Amino acid sequence: MKKEIINFEDFLKIDMRVGTILEVSINKKARKPAYILKIDFGSEIGIKQSSAQITNYSEAELINKKIVAVCNFEKKNIAGIESEVLILGSIDKINVVHLISASDDAKNGDHIA
Repeated sequence: MKKEIINFEDFLKIDMRVGTILEVSINKKARKPAYILKIDFGSEIGIKQSSAQITNYSEAELINKKIVAVCNFEKKNIAGIESEVLILGSIDKINVVHLISASDDAKNGDHIA
């Protein structure tokens, strides 16, 4: 599917940040397997919640993982969970998500440029 061309000003509207996953639990109300995640984005943004279909990762693999997320989307109710951020990843040909992670020296809340 061809995507719409955006300009640089549109890109600047997207607030992508580094965060560390603190807590992971199963979203039991989701139709497709999903986790509820608590993610620390540093003092400016704080801890945010997200529901994500990333169950190809174990809960243990996700704890303390540094990820990248969009932090300025509208909140969305996903299977009874208020999802506040969108975690970013690539999706392969069989729809498996591979999380985009940040380097170990990146700090929670750091902007993605």
